[in-house]
Amino acid sequence: MIWLIWTLLVGLVVGVIAKAIMPGDDPGGVIMTILLGIGGAFVGRFIAGILGIWRFGGIASLIFSVLGAIILLWIYRKFFRKNEVVV
Repeated sequence: MIWLIWTLLVGLVVGVIAKAIMPGDDPGGVIMTILLGIGGAFVGRFIAGILGIWRFGGIASLIFSVLGAIILLWIYRKFFRKNEVVV
């Protein structure tokens, strides 16, 4: 259960880091960026777990969380633009 809380907290920070790495005018604003950061933390944890390098509280979890958030932010920008949905 503690890993879930840790992933959520890391996700909040990761959302801010991903936004700093990929600046731009995102639909949804800060709240959506934070949610994408939380999602990225879960994606990063999953990828690092598959590769066998995830460790609770390790630097790999932070790095892969940032990468996961960047991937999700990129996907989000591809499909949602300001005031329109691209399908």
